[in-house]
Amino acid sequence: MPAITRDNVYRLYLDFLETAENKRGWSIFNDIPWNELDAARATQTTGQALELFCSEEMYVPDYSSNGLQLVRSMFGMAWFQTRWAFEESRHGLVFREYLTRSGLRSEAEFAALESCVFANLWTLPFATARQMACYGALQEGATYAAYKAQREKAREAGDKVLEAIFFYVGRDEAAHGGFYRALIQLELAQDREGTIADLAYVFSKFKMPGDGLIPNYKERLVSSGAGVTPRVFLEHVVWPVLTTLKIGREELKLALKKLAASTPSNLSPICGRSAARQPRLTS
Repeated sequence: MPAITRDNVYRLYLDFLETAENKRGWSIFNDIPWNELDAARATQTTGQALELFCSEEMYVPDYSSNGLQLVRSMFGMAWFQTRWAFEESRHGLVFREYLTRSGLRSEAEFAALESCVFANLWTLPFATARQMACYGALQEGATYAAYKAQREKAREAGDKVLEAIFFYVGRDEAAHGGFYRALIQLELAQDREGTIADLAYVFSKFKMPGDGLIPNYKERLVSSGAGVTPRVFLEHVVWPVLTTLKIGREELKLALKKLAASTPSNLSPICGRSAARQPRLTS
């Protein structure tokens, strides 16, 4: 990474940290209105969704160790990774606290969950820091969209505790996505064609971290209402990312066509699976 980019990434991280410390910080113990917790409002469907979110956060040790190994020589990136890991670990902890305090899950059930989750290892889905920045922008955006929907459900149910939880964790996810988008903007300034090609490649293979690791992940996303639809993913994640980065939809489509030309004919250019099950790039 050129020196000017290293300096820019360092400045990006300082801005991110300053905002986190001065405006975005929150405490599990002091900012969540636990005294207003009403177990009667905690439904089994809510429990299923939170358990799924919590399970994905349990892979923070893998996310951190693999991510740090990839960017350890880039100061700003490595320090962002450590801060990101702290914030994500806090998300997993607050989900766990809600589940146990509400009575939706017991400590014994969490012990069994930990054994199941920790039996598998998460590995990097992409090989370069730039590709992982593209993945981060999409993944954080999808997570924010899911948490926003959960916050609205909590508000409608009158669950002030869960509404507060999703407000704070959603705000964190938005900030993480913003950092990744800013990184991609730096990459675009240096290598627009290569960066768009990487974004197209990541989009074509995108899946959430728990997909393939957590048993029955996709089915549980649907049954618990924890996931987002392909349409929501496109309209509320992919298109806004492209708008922020000033990448035209046609530019991404062209990059996907080039990628498809080098994709084996028995695979779909979208995620290597049945195209009918994947979001299509239509306006």
